[in-house]
Amino acid sequence: MKFKGKTSCIHSGELKDLEYKGAVSPLYMSTSYAFDDVDFNRYPRYFNTPNQTALAQKISVLEKGEKGLIFSSGMAAISSSLFSNLESGDHVVFQNDLYGGTRNFIKKQFPKYGIEFSFSSGLGVLDFERELKPNTVGIYIETPSNPLFKIIDLRKVSHLAKDNKCWTIVDNTFASPVNQNPINFGIDMVVHSATKYLGGHSDISAGAVVSNNFFIDKIYDHAKNFGGNLSEFSTWLLERSIKTVFLRVEAQNRNAMDLAKFLEKNEFISSVYYPGLESHPDYLIAKNQMHGGFGGMLSFEMNENINTSKFLKSLRLIKPSTSLGGIESTLVIPRSTSHALLSEEERLNQGISDNLIRISIGIEDPEDLKIDLQNSFNIAANES
Repeated sequence: MKFKGKTSCIHSGELKDLEYKGAVSPLYMSTSYAFDDVDFNRYPRYFNTPNQTALAQKISVLEKGEKGLIFSSGMAAISSSLFSNLESGDHVVFQNDLYGGTRNFIKKQFPKYGIEFSFSSGLGVLDFERELKPNTVGIYIETPSNPLFKIIDLRKVSHLAKDNKCWTIVDNTFASPVNQNPINFGIDMVVHSATKYLGGHSDISAGAVVSNNFFIDKIYDHAKNFGGNLSEFSTWLLERSIKTVFLRVEAQNRNAMDLAKFLEKNEFISSVYYPGLESHPDYLIAKNQMHGGFGGMLSFEMNENINTSKFLKSLRLIKPSTSLGGIESTLVIPRSTSHALLSEEERLNQGISDNLIRISIGIEDPEDLKIDLQNSFNIAANES
């Protein structure tokens, strides 16, 4: 039976308590299961314990895929998805403004295995097409991008890849399945840092990949040898968290739009990056492919007369804290956190200035968030 999104969050992939009829999915902490007279051997590293299997089904339903796998981190999902589809001599195209952890993984690990890669000069389909080579096998993108929230046309990239017999991977962490389903636009594989919106409470480290049976089986054959499975308790906790993901993200969408408009008019702000603003250069693309909302993330650049350190220390409600997607509002300076592994030249080439602030909007009352920001702007401006 097919359900709508909010219902799927609760009832798809539900692990039923058949013995006691409890309303909550039971937690199976065992790492040892019977091997005799069973259909298959269960083992945590094989991604097939009861809780792992149920959660993978739930996430695959939300992302409109056939099958999924759950990992211990977003980078475990990303690295497994890439390595399982690559071999020595292959070439992959990545977008230029990529999550710092992914970019560092590519630059540090790919040369060891003879895997070639290049970064697009822009985010249009022609920018990706220019990077294609005879040995190109895949295209990897993020949309919205981190930390400037640029939007890539998923359908165009999908068509380009299929015309050139390439697979596609999209990191859908920032959008979440509430706002965007890349598989509906022809993308082959979708990866998540489930630490973010899927978890949503800043207490789980997890990752996920969703695709069709063909690609998931390939990823599984690789991943089972690298031990990147999620613990049983974290799996259960993530399944519990996903039950409210629609409610949380919808509230974060509304709050982010409210704050983006507030910041766009603020005298202390020079630029605001949020795809839901009509002033955003990719607004029409975002409107076409982001169906639930425009996400709970935005970035802004403060005027040069703002003392950044004083601004951070003056905040009383919003937490200067790494990661994102939780119910509490947090912010980071990308040059010091998500993109700290990049050189100054690489950061500037991506448009990441020293004054850029990335904020993850929570579910607090937006008026309280505005007051906190405005008070901190005022204090930081007087201290400059």
